[in-house]
Amino acid sequence: MRFGRAAAPTRIKSVRRGAPRGWRNRILAVGAAVLALPIAAGLATPTVATAAPSVHTPVLRSPAGGYEDLMVPSSMGPIKVQVQWASRGGNAALYLLDGLRARDDRNAWSFETNAMQQFANDNITLVMPVGGQASFYTDWYAPSNLNGQKTTYKWETFLSKELPAFLEGYGVSRNNNAVIGLSMGGSAALALAAYHRDQFKFAGSYSGYLNISAPGMREAIRIAMLDAGRFNVDSMAAPWSPAWLRMDPFVFAPQLRGLPMYISAASGLPGQFDQPNSAVGLFNTGNAMALEALSLVNTRAFQVRLNSLGIPARFDFPAAGTHSWKYWEGELFASRNMILDATGAW
Repeated sequence: MRFGRAAAPTRIKSVRRGAPRGWRNRILAVGAAVLALPIAAGLATPTVATAAPSVHTPVLRSPAGGYEDLMVPSSMGPIKVQVQWASRGGNAALYLLDGLRARDDRNAWSFETNAMQQFANDNITLVMPVGGQASFYTDWYAPSNLNGQKTTYKWETFLSKELPAFLEGYGVSRNNNAVIGLSMGGSAALALAAYHRDQFKFAGSYSGYLNISAPGMREAIRIAMLDAGRFNVDSMAAPWSPAWLRMDPFVFAPQLRGLPMYISAASGLPGQFDQPNSAVGLFNTGNAMALEALSLVNTRAFQVRLNSLGIPARFDFPAAGTHSWKYWEGELFASRNMILDATGAW
């Protein structure tokens, strides 16, 4: 397997596909506790296995339609990226970021939702990076020292430099992109767009944690990251250091001025996709309700912050819905037109 510039990429064999969010502190405290629960965190972490695909080195081309798995070189080693090419070979791309328990084999947007079907006939490439569990898609200053991690996460570098440079070899623009994410990926999507305005023309956050310097939030994140695989939040950024504040949408909000944004969080009340029929199902639903309530508090605070700055964004606060994939699928569809408008990918 050979890694280098986009002129000589390594691909995993292509597969064609068909058209296929006094009382505020109490809520934060509740959220800090429930983030520790493994089953709740596992809502964004299904367990579907996939067969290992064969590998070959293709001739570089400008693709139009279809699906491929790419292996992209990075400072972290080769990163798998799932790609659904723009239906007519256009240069726009939509980056879809995973949640806290992102898996090492597939990005959950590719199988927990109908994201690929939603955009199958649109002139935009879907870019779904695989991995980054508990990373917040940022550059850490050290490997996690509690779980034996060998590599220092450098996800911002990968998503803003290495990956777009690689995709440019396939006709995907470095400057005509949108980025969306759920939960952990929601705050990361806003951060990437804020610090790389030349790359991203749109950002979306679904059930994101957008006020991570609020009382209790760092410890809530600490507990969740430990549960997700003994990742140490202190290896990501020291408490309230410049690196930590740089990650907080509430802090970097002024840098989002002029960016089209879609931001949502539901009430946490059970909705149409919450129909538990067992004790485990009831437990999962209860945790998903609390996680979404915490996201809602964060997202409402962020809305006030943007309003105080005079920065417009489209907000959506469904009356029902928990911290789970089918609701995020619906939010992606609700923001689809904004994504296509911002990138000119109709």
